[in-house]
Amino acid sequence: MEESVNFVKGYGKIDPSDDDTTAVHRQSPSPNRRKTLTIAVTVALLLFAIIIAVTIAATTIHHRRTKPSQSPSLKSSESIKTVCAVTQHPDTCFTDVVSVNSGNNAVNPVVIFNLTLQLAVTELTNVSSLPKTLISNSNDLRTGSALRDCANLFDDAVSQLSRSVESMRGESVLTVEKVGDLKTWISAAMTDQETCVDGLEEMGSTAVDEVKMKVQRSRVCMSNSLAILSHMEEILEKFGMHLH
Repeated sequence: MEESVNFVKGYGKIDPSDDDTTAVHRQSPSPNRRKTLTIAVTVALLLFAIIIAVTIAATTIHHRRTKPSQSPSLKSSESIKTVCAVTQHPDTCFTDVVSVNSGNNAVNPVVIFNLTLQLAVTELTNVSSLPKTLISNSNDLRTGSALRDCANLFDDAVSQLSRSVESMRGESVLTVEKVGDLKTWISAAMTDQETCVDGLEEMGSTAVDEVKMKVQRSRVCMSNSLAILSHMEEILEKFGMHLH
């Protein structure tokens, strides 16, 4: 009976040594478990870093793709300014070219040059009849003779510029040889005008001031075209282009 009581009293008790062993096992994971846990944490950090990197890259690409492109008119204006900067009259050159740049498509230096050439022909044609008009209004024989020379010179000038325009019709590139020809023709047209004015001055003509004033506009346009041609090689380099 006493043994039964003692058995009951001792039932359910745990050996102190067993408690200590269990605590040690709970507090100190096995080396394999610690290694597994370390690997899992490392992988998680790597995945997190990859996700962040991909997110940043995607955002950057989206920003570049959605960045508004430069408008055609702004790009054209900047191109015209670059080309006209080599002339003696950059502001006039820019204003004139913009005024005839329909569709804002003048971004190629060769196209811009063609526009300045067309402007020069138009202005020269507008004054080509001036000597003949002045002849009909003059009673001075010496002045009349000088004006007749001017009429012939103006006709030749128009012919030289028309030849230049015709040689550039449909052309989008320039060769070294063609640049040389164009410079010769435009220079000849400018010389024709200057010879006319010099002849009137030598004759002491009263028409000289009027002729000077009315041909000034065409002289500026031709000067712009000639300056652009003279610097065409360096202009093309700025646009990543070259003479052929």
